Amino acid sequence: MDQRFNGVAADFAAAISRAPSYVSRMLSSNKHSRGIGETMARSIEQALDLEPGSLDRPLDAAERPPVKQAELPYELEPVGVWDDETPLEDGEVELPFLKEVELSAGSGRTAIHEAGSRKMRFGARTMRARGVEPANAVCVTVTGNSMEPVLRDGATVSIDRGTTRIHDGDMYAIDHDGQLRVKQLYRLPGGGIRLRSFNRDEHPDEEYSLEQIERHKIRVLGRVWWGAMFF
Repeated sequence: MDQRFNGVAADFAAAISRAPSYVSRMLSSNKHSRGIGETMARSIEQALDLEPGSLDRPLDAAERPPVKQAELPYELEPVGVWDDETPLEDGEVELPFLKEVELSAGSGRTAIHEAGSRKMRFGARTMRARGVEPANAVCVTVTGNSMEPVLRDGATVSIDRGTTRIHDGDMYAIDHDGQLRVKQLYRLPGGGIRLRSFNRDEHPDEEYSLEQIERHKIRVLGRVWWGAMFF
């Protein structure tokens, strides 16, 4: 990736005919990592016209890319400060927030809509490198302590509305009859789902059959791909 594609995972993914999300999982070290096996190594070598077996040996000194200044230890770049009036830079996108909006005074019922005034800024290339199309992404605010200690009350997460198919154990934002919730989701036989909180002592698992999903108007809005909070 460093030699051919300047470290850009999305360009590398295109060259080997894989989705950026696949490459991200291939290079990650978390529980969802795919790793690089024998078949994939040979496929990469063929796609990039490399000598067979070249991925099985370490790079020699001549092949290693030079160390970039940003990669040197203890080098910190200045933090950019912006507000709602600051123009977007090239390659930047603004993501809207979703919020619960009361449908009528005193009814207690809510619906989920975009909050027009609140925005978050992200690099489009960074998002695509993680398999997220900027047009599909929005941000939400986590409410309550059900996802502590991973996500505290008030944490901000971004969701990929282009990914609504459930991968067991991943976090998703859901519309639960107008209530905006962030949970780990698991598939159940017969089309049901399990909603799981990290704080399971106070918030036990919730299970819904396919019929209950329809009755409770539960809809997966998208997979959580980014999050941040204050400490």
